[in-house]
Amino acid sequence: MKKAILLSLIINIFLFAAARSQQKKAYQPVIEPCACPVKIDSSFKTTCAYLVVPENRKKQNGKTVKLPFIIVESKNPDKRKDPVLFTGGGPGSGSLGWARGAANSMIINDRDCIAFEQRGAGYSIPSLSGPELGAAVKESYKYNLNKDSMVVEGVKRLRKGLEARGIDLAGYNTDETVSDIHDLLSVLRIDSVNLFGISYSGGLMQAVLQRDPSRIRSLILDSPLPTFVPIDEDEPANFNEALNILFEHCKKDSADQALYGDLKEKFTAYFTAIGQKPFYISYLEKGATDSIRVAYNRNDLFDIIQNYFGKEAPYVITELIKGNHREYVTKLLDYTFSGHRGPSGMRITVYCADQAIYHDEHILRQINNAYPYMEGYHINDVYNAMCDCWNYTPVKAGTKQPFYSAKPAFLADGEMDNACRPLYIDMIHHYMPNSQRLLFINKYHGVIGRDVQPYLVRFLNNPYQQLISDRNDIIFY
Repeated sequence: MKKAILLSLIINIFLFAAARSQQKKAYQPVIEPCACPVKIDSSFKTTCAYLVVPENRKKQNGKTVKLPFIIVESKNPDKRKDPVLFTGGGPGSGSLGWARGAANSMIINDRDCIAFEQRGAGYSIPSLSGPELGAAVKESYKYNLNKDSMVVEGVKRLRKGLEARGIDLAGYNTDETVSDIHDLLSVLRIDSVNLFGISYSGGLMQAVLQRDPSRIRSLILDSPLPTFVPIDEDEPANFNEALNILFEHCKKDSADQALYGDLKEKFTAYFTAIGQKPFYISYLEKGATDSIRVAYNRNDLFDIIQNYFGKEAPYVITELIKGNHREYVTKLLDYTFSGHRGPSGMRITVYCADQAIYHDEHILRQINNAYPYMEGYHINDVYNAMCDCWNYTPVKAGTKQPFYSAKPAFLADGEMDNACRPLYIDMIHHYMPNSQRLLFINKYHGVIGRDVQPYLVRFLNNPYQQLISDRNDIIFY
């Protein structure tokens, strides 16, 4: 009797495992050739194709997405067998333009370079872009309507437009993109790869490693947003910390102390005093014959500061405090009236699925006490009221958890990063003890450029060897 029960249990376990295996193999990723969306140096052998995978792996409806990628092959006959795979930040930013730069980089001397477009972004099919949200934002300025209300209305219109195209928004989040990258590595038969991510895709690449580290040789993370960070709870503090460092540089280094020496005090006093007071500007839309009176407020001025965050920021902040708004507000309105202001459907979906669902509203309310001059400002252009009228599938709770890994990583950031503070590369280093941190003095968000490439190449060739900086403005630690 006991043998029969044991045999039955073994058979059931086998059948369950077989069913799970069959479920995992319910689809096969396919490669489909396509024309190159971006122009690459013709002296390089280049492959452009789509990865074709299910739109929603949880549904057996046969709908697929086409995700373009570009492989730029190294000319070196003795090249390494571990390519670098890059995907962009955002979420929602395009990735394929990186392949053009890779052809002129030092990386290509020893390795193939692969640029991969995330689902819903850029040249992917479908792309989660549409005119509805931008049009609603434009309406809010054109007719002086409540902007938050019109953003929510625009989100509803955008969702309706995307769903009318047959798009299943529940199929777009970090977990699905992680599966896409692993499918790409499998179908290309890549056994060892170096993953390169920036900002949001820094966290995405961590999630790729977390899912299955077997093919992952190393990570290169530029100004990364870790998967386990609740960015809406952090970003106002990130912005203010970066501002404080900027103000300290002004106080210490500026030749015009009368203008910039006490910029922090002037900034805090001005933006506290104006509150939500409306300002007005006479604005002529391009192609129109009559000007209209447009209202704007402190939130728009913060958007302007965000747009100019960098070397120009002290001058721009000073001009805004003086009341010289026209030049900057006009440029902001030109962009708004072109219909492009507002996040893409891809950005909305991923932020709702990855972030908003996990945020603590109590902590979000505390932000106003810490930074009263920012009350009412949505520093992130995706927030809970938008997610309440969107369709999305939250990422798995495990994706949001930190994890330990012995894999080597190259972690870089700027000391004045106003979005993803250097604190984040410290947090990643805590969980990845074989990582190396690079801090750029006087730089902001997104620091890996041509001047970093010598260090990057050394890391790729010997990822466990400690790098040493020969520059005063680059600190390895």
